[in-house]
Amino acid sequence: MTTTEQAPTEQAPQAPPAPIKAKQRLGDRVFSGTALGAGIVILIVLAAVATFLVIQSVPAFQLDTSDNHILNGESFWTYVWPLVFGTLWASFMALVIAAPISIGIALFISHYAPRRLASFLGYIIDLLAAVPSVVFGLWGGLVLAPLLQPIYAWLNENADWIPFFQGQVSSTGKTIMTATLVLAVMCIPIMTAVCREVFLQTPKLHEEAALALGATRWEMVRMAVLPFARGGMVSAAMLALGRALGETMAVTMVLSPSAVVSFLVLTATNPTPIPANIALAFPEAHGTGVNTLVATGLILFVVTFAVNALARWIVARRAEFSGAN
Repeated sequence: MTTTEQAPTEQAPQAPPAPIKAKQRLGDRVFSGTALGAGIVILIVLAAVATFLVIQSVPAFQLDTSDNHILNGESFWTYVWPLVFGTLWASFMALVIAAPISIGIALFISHYAPRRLASFLGYIIDLLAAVPSVVFGLWGGLVLAPLLQPIYAWLNENADWIPFFQGQVSSTGKTIMTATLVLAVMCIPIMTAVCREVFLQTPKLHEEAALALGATRWEMVRMAVLPFARGGMVSAAMLALGRALGETMAVTMVLSPSAVVSFLVLTATNPTPIPANIALAFPEAHGTGVNTLVATGLILFVVTFAVNALARWIVARRAEFSGAN
């Protein structure tokens, strides 16, 4: 028997199906346009502020400073360097003090405290963030400074082998250390609130897996929670540092300012941060002196921008370890 083989019939290639386009509602278009407009407004405002600062700062960079009552014959960079140092020094010390306290409070609220106590503490922390800076300044100058002055004297007498505690102790307690403690108290609510929310976002499966392997609660926090929240903690620290860098009234009311570069924290001669210097000198400024103060504001703007850029870089580097991906 012979079989006849039939050639397979070739089918014409079919066109891929057209993509399904979802119907865009009016509310979606309004929301998308509003979000885009808000982003554009932020960029416009930032560019406008930067342009204003640059234009108003140009007279301060002139070589002839004879008619500038703020500079008193000095160059602008000689004038601004102690202010930059005071800003960074006070903010750095405040962050060093506030960071471990904030992380500890956030961990206690998120993983250790009973639910009712955690809710109450979270409410108190949020209220602390709403206290005006002038209230912190009054508390620091009228209550904290006299209370700490005997402690400063004791540290100067018994711990003068530490370079920071040397020098002549201030008789009023209004030192860079007091201002730093006030800034730290102001930074704690912001950093605590952000860290608490980041800790609560840790996947429950990670925590339960660590506990199932026999880890204690602290080992679970160290192995599962902290690595996941590393980027968030850096962001929280930078937010707190941003407030410390720009704080004006609290530092002005606590600190006895002077244009010096000194690492001593207990003396009456203290470095002055840029915001406090602007607040103290602006009422009597005129002519090119106003431009000089605006130029110091431009330097503060650049420093703050650089700090935020550094924070974004650190968070981006740690994103693969923080669960952001």
